[in-house]
Amino acid sequence: MVEEVLAGLTAKPKYCSPKYLYDQKGSELFETICELPEYYPTRTEEAILARAMPEIAALAGEDATLVEFGSGASRKVRLLLESLSIQRYLGIDISREFLIESTRRLAADYPWLEVHAACADFTRGVALPEVIDPKRLVGFFPGSSIGNFTPEAAEGFLNSLHQLLPPGSGLLVGVDLVKDHQILEAAYNDADGVTAEFNLNLLDHLRRKLGIAFHRERFHHRAFFNAEESRIEMHLDSRTAQVLQLKGKTIRLREGESIHTENSYKYSVSGFQSLAARAGFGSRRVWIDDQGLFSVHYLTSSPGMQLMMEHQSQQRP
Repeated sequence: MVEEVLAGLTAKPKYCSPKYLYDQKGSELFETICELPEYYPTRTEEAILARAMPEIAALAGEDATLVEFGSGASRKVRLLLESLSIQRYLGIDISREFLIESTRRLAADYPWLEVHAACADFTRGVALPEVIDPKRLVGFFPGSSIGNFTPEAAEGFLNSLHQLLPPGSGLLVGVDLVKDHQILEAAYNDADGVTAEFNLNLLDHLRRKLGIAFHRERFHHRAFFNAEESRIEMHLDSRTAQVLQLKGKTIRLREGESIHTENSYKYSVSGFQSLAARAGFGSRRVWIDDQGLFSVHYLTSSPGMQLMMEHQSQQRP
């Protein structure tokens, strides 16, 4: 973590991985964000899932194991547990305290469910615990978290899931769609300032974990839509010139200089399907809300898909 954070804070431009937004408090703040009126992704994805559940159940089949990347006790995962023939659940998350709390709630609320938890950084690749039967797996990656990766990194992440999930496994992914930039920017600049607090909490997390003497009052939350890159960007702008220390290394920030903390890429349906295909996943079904705000994709891990896409790429002039 020290090496990763230091590399980002001494780079030009400066950045910090969005995974460090999710300590215990950050995870709780994000749960609050999901309830805000401006933040359409959560309620829209939940409505899509509720409507599509019979089709999802048919695609998932009987006695599946649900593997959630970014564990939560949200209504979305509960929709799946209550509607699909799920026997086992594995939650994978980088925030240990939040992971334990959320999986304990699931175990208490669903006593018939075999619940497992793995504290891991799934963005770097993980191995399934031995207690998980790999024969019938359904991966779950909701909330448009795939948009936090650059398209190249998203393809790499999906490729790692293709290697993790046996052929024939399903992967249910929430993907935010390109839309009017005013709707997008409002979702990341809510009137109550919860998203700003979520962003600023990253500084508190790094101060507690690594001892960096951040003062949050010296920073300002900024979020905007970058149309050229088709992404929302979140930044922490330095209100003044600052000099900080991390493990004997000096970090300098100019007045107005920013730390880039998160991207949220927005896709077209066909654009995401092409990306998934390059990583070895075939598209079985996609569901979209009536306003065209959000999409949910059911992908299947296909051993031949990746080879086919690589062959087609080699054939292009």
